[in-house]
Amino acid sequence: MNIAYWIVATPLALFYVYAGAMKATRSRDQLRPMMVWVDRMSLPAIKALGTVEVLGAIGLILPPLTGIAPGLALAAAVGFVLLQIGAVAVHLTDEDRQITLNVGLIATAAAATWLATTWW
Repeated sequence: MNIAYWIVATPLALFYVYAGAMKATRSRDQLRPMMVWVDRMSLPAIKALGTVEVLGAIGLILPPLTGIAPGLALAAAVGFVLLQIGAVAVHLTDEDRQITLNVGLIATAAAATWLATTWW
């Protein structure tokens, strides 16, 4: 199961590092072409969301890699499931109904959650 966790968690963490770094560092105008919903949220909230995504990605990788508090990987994976459930809700409240990526991220984070429970 350890190998399966890394196969699932690594791409998930890479995605969230990239997406989170974009949200944390780019302006609203730079994000708008990729994320229609940015006009409905405050810029500090978007920056905070990006920071949480980067920290969650670190939580998926660093604790199991070092063996220090590996339960944090489980918490990070559950957090990403909850984050994407919220993202689906945000997408469905506007005309932007593109939730395919969000559903895929929910499934991947749920798999990481299940795999994280089998070895810590």
